[in-house]
Order: sequence, then C-alpha cells, then structure tokens
Amino acid sequence: MTASGVPPRPDELPDDLTDALERVAAEVRPLAEDDEVDEPGIGPERLALALCELDGTEHVAGEADVGFPVQSVVKVFSLTAALRLVGEEVFERVGREPSGDPFDSLVQLEREHGVPRNPFINAGAVVVCDVLVGATGSPSAAVAEVTDLLADLVGEPLEPDPAVLAEEREGADLNTAMGWLMRASGNVVHPVDDVVDAYAQLCALQVTTRQLARAARFLAADGVDPRTGRRVLTEPLARRVNAVMLTCGTYDAAGQFAYDVGFPCKSGVAGAVMGDVPNRFGVCAWSPPLDAAGNSRAGRAALHLLSERLGLSLL
Repeated sequence: MTASGVPPRPDELPDDLTDALERVAAEVRPLAEDDEVDEPGIGPERLALALCELDGTEHVAGEADVGFPVQSVVKVFSLTAALRLVGEEVFERVGREPSGDPFDSLVQLEREHGVPRNPFINAGAVVVCDVLVGATGSPSAAVAEVTDLLADLVGEPLEPDPAVLAEEREGADLNTAMGWLMRASGNVVHPVDDVVDAYAQLCALQVTTRQLARAARFLAADGVDPRTGRRVLTEPLARRVNAVMLTCGTYDAAGQFAYDVGFPCKSGVAGAVMGDVPNRFGVCAWSPPLDAAGNSRAGRAALHLLSERLGLSLL
C-alpha cells in the first residue's frame, strides 16, 4: 500500500521486486517450520517465492530452483489441455462451483450422481483425465499432452519423480473409488485404473517454484504464452480458468484466499501455491507444511503480504 492507503499502480511498484520477495520470505519463514511433511525427500524448512513478469523478468527468493512434485497444481494444466481439445464441453461433465467438502471426498459424488463440483478437486481431475484419454486416444497420450503443455510453458523438459509416482500409485485407492463411483453414473467411460494412473503420473511431475511462476503467465496474458507468443487458450477460455481458480483453486479456503490474496490461485499438497495477476505477473509460493485445508501455511501468508504490499488484489 502507498502512504495514502491506495494500492500502487504497476508503474509505482518497488524498484527491487526481488528485495520485496526476500523481505516477505523472511517474515513468513517461521510458518515453514514443521516436523511433519509427507512428501519424500522434502524438508519442512524449504521455502521459495517467485514472480515472473510478462516480459520474462524473474524475481525469486529462497530455494526457487529446488524441485518438488507438482501435485494438484497440475489440475490447471490438465484442465487447460482439455479445453484446448474439446472446448467448454468439458464442463458438461464437471461443474464450476466450490465443493464445500474436502478435496478427496466421496460424499458429494454420491449425492450429485457422479458429477464433481469442479475440476480442481480430485474427482474433477479424474473426470478431466478421462476427457483427455478420450480426446487423445490413450492414457499415455493424455499424460504426454499435459506434460508437453507444461514443459512448453516453463521452457524446460519435465519428468515425474519415480519415488513420488510409486507413492501416488500405492495410495490411489480413494481416487480409484471415486473413478468407479463416477463410472457407475456414466461420467467415467474409460478403464478406471488407466485414468487414475494417468492422473498419478501428472501429479508426480517434478517442478520448481520458478517454473510454476513462468507457467502461470499465459493466464495473466489473456491465454497467450509471453515466452513464445503462441496462443495457449482463447481469451474467453483463459478467463474461465482464472474464474475457477479464484473460486475453487484452494480447496475449502478459496473464499479466504479471495479475501486475503485477491487473485486466482491453485494449491497442491506438496506446498506450492501458483497464481497469476492478469496483465502483470505469474506468481508461485512454495513451502511444504500445510494448514487444515491442505494449503501451504507460509505460502498463503506470503501471497497475502505480497498482495497487500504490491497492490495485486483484483478485488
């Protein structure tokens, strides 16, 4: 905020955005201290912030080049890939409303005849993967479609972490149960095990905080990848993705994120929170310890401080 209490315009931002990130990282680092983190090979003290301007200028703080599994943040890119292939037809099989239930809940599916509330809960991600399998012709082609899209956006090749993938496959029972429940309602049409495994492979992709800030920029640029100038989504579809991110991207805390942060975000259980500020930045915060809703504690606090100090809220 400026001295008058008015958020700064883009041309009034601090001269050193990297310094602004480093100050915020120092303030929220105590929230990154936790002795219980589930992701293999990731210490709880890890913390990183990244902000990527549309012209490609990058500002980072902390361990922005340390890899971690993308987890649920990949749902943004699987939805984007599905929209590219079939358009808004995808929303005939998955809704666009907050769920009001945990991201891995079965309750709403039974109540609403196998139609997930949105593409950013696990059941919705399974349906989106089923759409991709149908549109591409096979589970492997569906995985390649999303992986190649994300790799193009970050400008580097991406691979799954084998240890994380093994854990995802071992712990896929609940997602598989969702798949069978939706198949019983006619909303999953391909072999459930294949569709769920495709989702597991996508969740295990190894990324960094810097890379996710880059990848989010196409949503801040009306669907165009600023790095290449190629259109990823039409402008209306990019707005649709941003809308669903804002209202559904951070589980049951989406309302609080809108209140505190004020721009579209998507979180994952490895501790990443990726967002975009239209016409300005791609943003990512990463810190593994999670709050009760499944969002990064330090990441949420960091994005709140950045939004306040840089005037990033759209609301």
